[in-house]
Amino acid sequence: ARWSGNEIDRFLQDERRKRHLTAVREADRRTLIRRITFALIGLPPTPTEIKEFVADPRPDDYAWGSLVDRLLASPHYGERWGRHWLDVARYADTQGDVGDIPIPDAWRYRNWVIDALNADVPFDTFLQAQIAGDVLAKKAAVTSEEVRNLVVATGFISLSQRFGNSKKDQLHLTIENTIDTLGRGVLGLTLRCSRCHDHPFDPVLQTDYYGLYGIFNSTTYPWMGMSVEKSPSALAPATVAPNAQQLVEEF
Repeated sequence: ARWSGNEIDRFLQDERRKRHLTAVREADRRTLIRRITFALIGLPPTPTEIKEFVADPRPDDYAWGSLVDRLLASPHYGERWGRHWLDVARYADTQGDVGDIPIPDAWRYRNWVIDALNADVPFDTFLQAQIAGDVLAKKAAVTSEEVRNLVVATGFISLSQRFGNSKKDQLHLTIENTIDTLGRGVLGLTLRCSRCHDHPFDPVLQTDYYGLYGIFNSTTYPWMGMSVEKSPSALAPATVAPNAQQLVEEF
């Protein structure tokens, strides 16, 4: 009670007592601004920012709150924390496996993730856009820019790894990669085990796996080319022009 400021402090102190640990002294403002700046934007504070925070005459709670709000509003926040989700999504600028063909527009999905975090998009909306953005774009009454963003968000699926030397020869492996990424990243489950049998540990049946497989098997995956098939195909237009898909197919 002498120093705790909230329930979290008391929770930690209770655990420290159980382990016979003593709390260290409270960090000074120079240490605090360095810690929170590195944590939220991955960059060190500037000398001017340190000086201003240390000299801020307001009580600690107000000065601290203002500092956190400023860092959360920084575009670097999305860059710093977007990297964590991009690792979950297995983001890459190439298709992987044989040839490892470059994906020139992969950066659009990367930037969408960064922008979504900076815009404080709710997590359920964040997930829905990536899993079914193309479906939502067709059903919802949204602007052309919103349609474009929803289509770009499905990079979560369309950037799944490609396998083999020719298009669609190993499509079942690409679909497995999609399902595995969805399971691990969104559900915290290894769904790929159920490709061959009911899952021995998690409540996932083989019928569940192939139910998901059917959904992604009916999905059109874009291809940037393969080792023996160089030309791109099945690219998804990000505009709402009536003839956009026709132009893509002709290209």
